[in-house]
Amino acid sequence: MGINTRFFASDQGRGKTVWFLGTKMTLRAHGDQTSGAFGAIEQELPPGFTPPVHIHHNEDEAFYLLEGEASFTCGDETIDAQPGSFIFFPRNIPHWFRIKGDKPARLLQFNFPAGLENFFIEAGELSAEFENRPATRENIEKMIMIAPKYLLEILGPPPQEI
Repeated sequence: MGINTRFFASDQGRGKTVWFLGTKMTLRAHGDQTSGAFGAIEQELPPGFTPPVHIHHNEDEAFYLLEGEASFTCGDETIDAQPGSFIFFPRNIPHWFRIKGDKPARLLQFNFPAGLENFFIEAGELSAEFENRPATRENIEKMIMIAPKYLLEILGPPPQEI
């Protein structure tokens, strides 16, 4: 795989689509396009979605909430976010988030350095279809099995309420 160090743009509706745990992820910038500096993913998440509590040991993670409401927890701090909120998770600290309300959310996720987008490709399902693919037990088991390869530690389910 060669490194692309040229100027590029990622237009709406372009990029690989990955279904991961019932969320739609569109890869907007891959490490091959950014010389490994960062990856960017546009996500569409259903109401109530929450990933497991986890730790990234290889990258920092940031989110910009475009639509919807969410609570983001890092360590023992929780921030309620509205559209326009920017959230930063430093590596090596347990974190997770929950989509609140009865509407889906849309956000941009940035990973510094790049590489986490490869985890989503490997653990998820590449698809151009736009129908929701809910998470299955097999998806969760696959994610847990692949996580250590990406220096990602899955700690378990989040608390019921935040």
